[in-house]
Amino acid sequence: MSSPVPLALGGPAGETLRAAAAGTSPAGSLLEQAQTPAVITLVAGGVALLVVLVGGTPWRRARNVVTMVHEAGHALAALLVGRRLQGIKLHSDTSGVTVSRGKPEGPGMAFTAMAGYLAPSVLGLLFASLLGADLVGTVLVLIALLLLGVLVLVRNAYGVFTVVASAVVLALVAFVAPVEVQAPFSYLLTWFLLFGGVRPVVELQAKRRRGQARDSDADQLGRLTAVPPVLWVLVFAVATVSCLFAGGLWLLEPVAT
Repeated sequence: MSSPVPLALGGPAGETLRAAAAGTSPAGSLLEQAQTPAVITLVAGGVALLVVLVGGTPWRRARNVVTMVHEAGHALAALLVGRRLQGIKLHSDTSGVTVSRGKPEGPGMAFTAMAGYLAPSVLGLLFASLLGADLVGTVLVLIALLLLGVLVLVRNAYGVFTVVASAVVLALVAFVAPVEVQAPFSYLLTWFLLFGGVRPVVELQAKRRRGQARDSDADQLGRLTAVPPVLWVLVFAVATVSCLFAGGLWLLEPVAT
C-alpha cells in the first residue's frame, strides 16, 4: 500500500486550503493582518503625513487640533510657573490666544511663551511612548483630560464648538466604534501631532519674513530674553523635529521587528 503523498500548494489556492483547514477564511486572515501594529502605524503615519504636507482644507480643519494643544501648552506652562489663567480663545482661522496674569517678564513669562509651539510635538512624543508600551487606553484617557481642561478654560463660542466636536469624535471612538478602531485612531492622532508640530514652525518663519507675525511667540521671547527671535524659531524647529524622530522610532518599532 502506497503512503499518502503530501500536497504542497502555494499562492491563493494554498492559502484558501490552509485557511479552511484551520477553520478560518482568507478574508479573515487578511483582516487580521491589516490590524497588526506594523500595518496600523504605517497607514496612520502615511495619512497624517499626507494631511500635513498637502495642506488645503484637510490641513486647515485638522490644524484646529494643533492650535488646541498649542494653547493648552501655554495654559499648562502658565499654571506651572504660578501665573493666573484668564482663559483660552480658539478662532476659525486656526489661530488662538491664551491670556494669563502675572509678571510681564522674567523666566516664568518666557517659559509660558515658549511652551506653545513645543506642546503638540511633546504630546505626540508622550503618546508615542505609551503606544510603544501598548497603552492605547491611556492615550484615550489623556485626550479626554486635555479636552476637559481646555473646555473649562475656553472663552469664545467657536472655541467651545471645536472642543465639543472633538469630544464627540473621541466619545464615538471610545464607546461606540469597535475596539479595533481605537488603536488606529490613537496612532493617527499621534502621528498627526508629531508631523503637525513641525509645520507651524515653518509657517511661523515664513510669516515673519513677510512681516506678518510681529507679535508671535518667537518675537515675544526675543523681547523677553537676549536671544533673537529667529534663534527661537530655530529652537522650535530643532525641538519639534527631534520629537518627530524619537516618536517615529517608537511608533515604527513594530515595523522593524
